[in-house]
Amino acid sequence: MPVKQQGFSLIEVLIAMAISSILMLATVRFLPSLQSAAYRQTQQQALEEDLWQRLFTLARHVQRAGFCRGNCGGEGLVIGQQCFLSRWDSNLNGRWEEAPTSVAEVTGFRLQDGVLETLRGASSCTGKGWEKMTDPNVTVVDSFVVHRRNIAHFAPEFTIELTAHMKAHPEIRVSARYGATGHNL
Repeated sequence: MPVKQQGFSLIEVLIAMAISSILMLATVRFLPSLQSAAYRQTQQQALEEDLWQRLFTLARHVQRAGFCRGNCGGEGLVIGQQCFLSRWDSNLNGRWEEAPTSVAEVTGFRLQDGVLETLRGASSCTGKGWEKMTDPNVTVVDSFVVHRRNIAHFAPEFTIELTAHMKAHPEIRVSARYGATGHNL
């Protein structure tokens, strides 16, 4: 019994190849823009995560500020222009240690030349010896603001705001705002 086989004709194969080539060219044309969008999204997400990490650190210090197991003198939280100093009795000895820096219970945070910085044992928002919290080669912090809102018969509430952009891609910008309560103030 003879088997009759039929396949695609030459014209059908050529038409299929032409359609496939057009689809491949269209795909290749959009691939760079797709990769670019994915890269920017990844950079934006990395910047957001970095900013939120810093924001949570700042908020923890605001929440702890003013805690003292005794009679500590002075302000638990001093807010300056793009800076704040936070004091709390971490060793529970009833006073805020100011020196030496290895045991100091005051920590400063400031924005200096687009970099968020910290200093344990800070006595003011100026001076040298501050450590960078953000990498100036990657991130530029545009603003750092702490607002205090006093509420009668309640602990004061603070809003901490950070805005930053990528140094290599200034169009990638992120702003974050976080609220914290100063229970010890």
